[in-house]
Amino acid sequence: MNKKTRKTVLNYQRKNRRKRIKTMVQLAILMVEVILLVQTIGYTRHYEEPAQETWTNHNGFIALSYFGVDREGTPKLVAKRQLEQQLKTLYTQGYRTISQQDVLDFYEKGKPLPDKALFLSFEDGRNDSALFAQPLLEKYNFKATFLSYANKMGNSDGKFVQPKEMQKMMKSGYWELGTNGYRLSYINIFDKDGRYLGQKTENEMRSKGNMAYYNHYLMDFIRDENMIPVEDRDQMDARITDDYQKMQSIYTDKLGFVPKVYMIMHANTLYGSMNRLVAEANDENIRKLFSMHFNRDGNMYNDSKKSLYDLTRVQPEPYWFTNHLLMKVEKDTGRQMKYIQGDGKRAAQWQTISGAAEYMENKIALTSPPGKEGRIVLKDSDRSPDLRLSVKLTGNVVGKQMVYVRDDEKKQSYVRVVLDNNELRVEQKKAGQAVEILQKRKLDTVQWRSTDLTLDKAGMYSQQVATSGLKTSEDEYPVNIGQNRKLDVNVQGSTLDVNVDGKPLLVHQPIDGSIASGGAALGAEYHKQNTKDDIYDGVFESLKIEALKKTDGSKELLFNSRSTGLKGVAIKIQNIMNASIDWAIDTF
Repeated sequence: MNKKTRKTVLNYQRKNRRKRIKTMVQLAILMVEVILLVQTIGYTRHYEEPAQETWTNHNGFIALSYFGVDREGTPKLVAKRQLEQQLKTLYTQGYRTISQQDVLDFYEKGKPLPDKALFLSFEDGRNDSALFAQPLLEKYNFKATFLSYANKMGNSDGKFVQPKEMQKMMKSGYWELGTNGYRLSYINIFDKDGRYLGQKTENEMRSKGNMAYYNHYLMDFIRDENMIPVEDRDQMDARITDDYQKMQSIYTDKLGFVPKVYMIMHANTLYGSMNRLVAEANDENIRKLFSMHFNRDGNMYNDSKKSLYDLTRVQPEPYWFTNHLLMKVEKDTGRQMKYIQGDGKRAAQWQTISGAAEYMENKIALTSPPGKEGRIVLKDSDRSPDLRLSVKLTGNVVGKQMVYVRDDEKKQSYVRVVLDNNELRVEQKKAGQAVEILQKRKLDTVQWRSTDLTLDKAGMYSQQVATSGLKTSEDEYPVNIGQNRKLDVNVQGSTLDVNVDGKPLLVHQPIDGSIASGGAALGAEYHKQNTKDDIYDGVFESLKIEALKKTDGSKELLFNSRSTGLKGVAIKIQNIMNASIDWAIDTF
């Protein structure tokens, strides 16, 4: 055998060994995945009833309702890891779930609740919500209400949990059932150009990007293009009653009972802006069929004075980090929360001025206080006034993300770059003076899909308003749409350089000579366009901050959010394992 032949044989042997090793590793991972799947879907554990004799809370409870759960998260569905962190954090801070009967007893009999009581629910009836939430309910002995649409029961859409599976869920003790109604359907629709579209089902409105004004099926009279009712009161009442009767019939047939809990779509309209006659038709049917009704969305706290038929909940958004949820809990309840910080070593490098920051793999999520700026300062970065900073800003478009250099707390002076609703501004502030804009520019349009849109135009509106079209700025984005902007800032001497997405915005821009000291800081603040939420998460990825030395031109690394060395390798391996398990859940 010549050397060339021998070398080829050895190469094949090495390749075969590698294939065998790779196959063994894959089989081991697959076995772990199978075990996890069995534990997830088998309902092998049972809910342990709490010791109610220890409960002393006569004040109230919070209610959270997740729209849905996804493996990695979408603009509409929370990621499973995100759900786990949020429920874990609430559990460690003393929150315990309560049942539907506990809520009824609280209002009807004056019975107490746990000190920190949580009514937890999952809307829309999705399979993935049940799959990903079940292990967490078991882990923390949490009880949750699973809501569905009646018309999804017994159909061929495998995305939704069916009656037999719901029965299994209830037997585990971790789940109770509720409903969002008979169906999700829209009426009195106008597009952005003021054209009348009439009525559409949810399936017919998969792409909602062109919808401007609309209402839900139970929220109004059916009207024509002039917004004049095409049905009288009796017809409207019969139509709405028929919807509730169909729901009652399906639940009774498929489950043997109608769930006690109802969460109407669209929230915040009943007992509010809805036509009085339509409200009366809904109210009569709701009180006949249900024991309680979560009508409102926006404030999670229900005190003892609330009505069982006008309860309120908060639907955590997929773009909320855990500190955002905690900030909202604190705002609504007045109860101080303990915020999570993530990586303790990285957190120790920063001083929190306001808000709360979570330090994660490759990123910092800075959550603002309600209606105010959240701010953190890099410790000891003021040793050198000359700094170089690079970062990706990946928070939502609607909101403010800020990067400070030469930030002097004592003088209240700084230079900062602000990304605000897709507009970039470079500003300076001299001690004792107002903020001065050095440069501002609208950035390239952020691309988003109409399927990602969160609808928020439902309600009462006039024919004049609807037919005049949607009067919004061409630069206005949905509040749930994210972005990705690369920012490079260099301040040295009396000049400033700023690059955005690799393109120069400012080159050797003069800055005021009085702004000669200070370090690096980050800021986040909500934008008034988001009328439903005055808390905002600024997200700073791949952040690198260096001090520039005048003497020899060298650089000193002050902060780097990227994990390196063995820790970086470990994180990559963990990500691969998570991806493998996600694949198994999708495949089997």
